[in-house]
Amino acid sequence: MSLLRIVAALTFLMVGAAAAMADAFPVTFTHKFGTTTINAQPVRVVSLSYAGGDNVLALGVKPVALRYWYGDYPYGVWPWAQAALGDAKPESLKGDLNIEQIAALKPDVILAVSSGITREQYDLLSQIAPTVAPEAEYGDYGTPWQVDVRTSGKALGKSAEAESLIAGVESRLAAIRAAHPDWQGKSAAVATYWNNAPGAYRSIDLRPRLLNGLGFVTPAAIDAAGPADAFYVTLSSEDLTPVDADILIWFDEDNTVSALKLRPNMRAHKEGREIFPDSVLSGAFSFSSLLSINYVLDQMEPMIAAAIDGDPATIVHDVRNGASK
Repeated sequence: MSLLRIVAALTFLMVGAAAAMADAFPVTFTHKFGTTTINAQPVRVVSLSYAGGDNVLALGVKPVALRYWYGDYPYGVWPWAQAALGDAKPESLKGDLNIEQIAALKPDVILAVSSGITREQYDLLSQIAPTVAPEAEYGDYGTPWQVDVRTSGKALGKSAEAESLIAGVESRLAAIRAAHPDWQGKSAAVATYWNNAPGAYRSIDLRPRLLNGLGFVTPAAIDAAGPADAFYVTLSSEDLTPVDADILIWFDEDNTVSALKLRPNMRAHKEGREIFPDSVLSGAFSFSSLLSINYVLDQMEPMIAAAIDGDPATIVHDVRNGASK
């Protein structure tokens, strides 16, 4: 039996055992805007988090509304989460938040971690239903996936299920770390070319956090290029050294990275350490949710193994040229 199937089976058993134990209400959260108390287990849930709706679905709850992020999928739910959505038809919240639209849904709770809501929006939303904002220490978009899951679990009366699901993913991450001791402590960057400039995700972002779970570290130069609460930084086309890491993952389905004239001089390029995932894998990486992480690990583990050897002759995944480069 494969490791993934073993982890899935153990997780299923743990979740089944945990389901019999419901959380006691009321529950209280402390966050960047103060405190929020939920007096009873919610039924009508609105998820404003750009990726957090995945975790709500993973806990067996079908929100009445989900925040649309990107991607041409029904209700903004990507392939890895469609089975969890089932036949539910949540309202899709696109663009700027429409407070009246949310109020009309008559939610019992509004989950707003990783939503970027302002103080003014929080005050308005709190008049509709208890609203859970991100914890101050993580900023708007730096909440680790484990914290997001625990927050959703606590708010929905499913803390035990949340812990079981977290344990399942963390067990798989630990198994991959053990299988690849040569990865530990190596540098990994996640970069893109956007708005006519290269950029990279700092270590507080979900994407580098997931790589950190595999034993990689974000190059210090990337973190130093932005303030402590920034999840992304713009870099200079004249200096690509911050992303010249042991592993360099480019989000580049449109082949815009080719505009970087200095890229051929990078060690990562010359030694075949670059990975170019397709749009679904990039999306799964960006969501880094209970429902997408296993998809990332299934796809990314062999890609990283091929890229990290530093041998340019090794075939490494490049979505722009089929499956190799």
